[in-house]
Amino acid sequence: MSIAASFIERSRYYLCREYPTKIRAAVDAMPADRLWWRPNEHSNSVGNLLLHLSGNVRQWIVAGVGGQPDVRRRNMEFAARGGASASGMLDGLDATLRDADQVLRALLPSELLERRSIQGRDTSVLEAVYHVVEHFAGHTGQIIWIAKLAAPGAVRFYEDGDGTAVPLFLAPGEMEMG
Repeated sequence: MSIAASFIERSRYYLCREYPTKIRAAVDAMPADRLWWRPNEHSNSVGNLLLHLSGNVRQWIVAGVGGQPDVRRRNMEFAARGGASASGMLDGLDATLRDADQVLRALLPSELLERRSIQGRDTSVLEAVYHVVEHFAGHTGQIIWIAKLAAPGAVRFYEDGDGTAVPLFLAPGEMEMG
């Protein structure tokens, strides 16, 4: 497999398997009344972060790389103070990630250096995908941290296996990609 094809496959794994699995486990562990909790007015709630992740992926991958219309209203992601349930928001994020996976599955390695205009920025497809994966990772960490704060001891993803972190989020017999 070429480096480019490997990059696309690993990006799909993080965006469509590992990160959403961890987010769902973290959100499911939280008390329902903590979904929209903010530590202060300058910070985001888990609800805001779920909206934001869906908006970001839809704008950068589905619209920016995949050519669908860009309908994002970024400011609304942060302005929300309530709304859908956790399961509804997680289902919405999953739907966005399925759309993004269709784009990434169809992406040819030769297209990674093509140029796009996303959020008024001139960027390559490779840069757009890389941005979304690293952005998603950062907010996944924030969601996990808030969940661990709200539900101490309820969120665990790895078990120590003689010095090796053994993933608990994979189904029995499932292997990590890569």
